[in-house]
Amino acid sequence: MKASGTAADRLVTFTERVLTRRRRRRRRIEEKQRKKNVIVDWLEAFLWAAIVVLLINQYLLQAYQIPTGSMIDTLLEQDRVFVNKVIYGPELIPGMLKISSPVQPERNEVIIFENPAYISRGPGFEVLQRLLYMVTLSLVDINRDELGRPRAQFLIKRAVGVAGDRFRNREGVVEILPQGASEWMSEVSFQEKTKISYPVNRMLEPNDYDILRAGARAAGLQDVGVPLSQEQEAALRAASQVRYPDGVYIDSIRSEMRYMARPYDSRLRTRRFFHEQGWYVPEGRILPLGDNRDNSLDGRSFGSVSMERVLGRGMIKYWPPSRIGPIR
Repeated sequence: MKASGTAADRLVTFTERVLTRRRRRRRRIEEKQRKKNVIVDWLEAFLWAAIVVLLINQYLLQAYQIPTGSMIDTLLEQDRVFVNKVIYGPELIPGMLKISSPVQPERNEVIIFENPAYISRGPGFEVLQRLLYMVTLSLVDINRDELGRPRAQFLIKRAVGVAGDRFRNREGVVEILPQGASEWMSEVSFQEKTKISYPVNRMLEPNDYDILRAGARAAGLQDVGVPLSQEQEAALRAASQVRYPDGVYIDSIRSEMRYMARPYDSRLRTRRFFHEQGWYVPEGRILPLGDNRDNSLDGRSFGSVSMERVLGRGMIKYWPPSRIGPIR
């Protein structure tokens, strides 16, 4: 009995020590929490939340705000969307190393890609800007020009041209010469033959292009110092007053018209060549176009885009609430 009692006493003593040690540890943690600064507590919670948001934005879904009306009516200016970044292979580091993917962008998909004409401010700024943009779900964008406007680092357009296609633009009307075809066809005819349907929005009337063409000729003469007649000055004024229904000037189209109206300028031979012969889409590249054909900085300006520059596919519109829905 004595031995049994001794064993029982030892067990009780051991249990008490374990429980006491646990209570002391719990008490130390509670005291540490009480002494902890509330601000530090909030900062830690925010930091962990930011890390989670960054990981999701970088590798899974990225929030993106539509900066212009180039995709009207598919996407409107200030729409907020989520982009699927997994499908084409995410970037390991923002703006740097990208993981390859067996899935490639296909015709008719809405894609987000790096603007080929974008001039970087350096890797340090790019990483900081991307981090802020992702953590705030596109609410904060420090990448702005001298006038305070967002710089177009990323563009979202529709993948219209694929490898082997040839495209040309005639006053906002896109013509296509698919691989293996012998004749150019209008985009409408192309959609009918391929059974591929995507929206094309026009904001100008045919007469507007007549006005722009006359104004472009006058602007071309003015550029080289030729005095303008009253008729030419009137044409220039009329072209500057052609507006979209929402009151935005059509600067991009007037600029393109001006190039076409200057056959004496040898620097523009390449542009005129592409205007007549069209853009060819090589292997491993894709030609993105805006659904709003009269107001879009797209492949008609900078050509086809490498698949490596394509960062994701438009997935869903999440803001404003009235616009919630899939991107097609």
